[in-house]
Amino acid sequence: MSESPKIYDLEERTAKFGENVLKFCKSVKLNEIVRPLIVQLVRSATSIGANYMEANGASSKKDFINKIFICKKESQETKHWFRMLAICLEERKPEIRKLWQEAQGLTMIFQKIASSSRA
Repeated sequence: MSESPKIYDLEERTAKFGENVLKFCKSVKLNEIVRPLIVQLVRSATSIGANYMEANGASSKKDFINKIFICKKESQETKHWFRMLAICLEERKPEIRKLWQEAQGLTMIFQKIASSSRA
């Protein structure tokens, strides 16, 4: 009996996360306080997947590790912007919390990849 293990596609996961953040951001009513937070959130959240794609095409192990660290940093930054938005958009806290948790999950995955790659 041949069992094929289910492989979780991190490229797809980071892309889906970016898409979900974009959908969330499109639904937010903008004002002078929220607008710059949304701009920053879009940049950091969509950068995670872009940097992961770059990591997969890295020219060396050092380049790969560097790009993975950038993925981790962008995930952490994304969590910060969600925290700030949760203050401004109290009625959306459950939705923000769910997205924050995915950013946290990605942060942990990239930390593990970076640690394993250096070993």
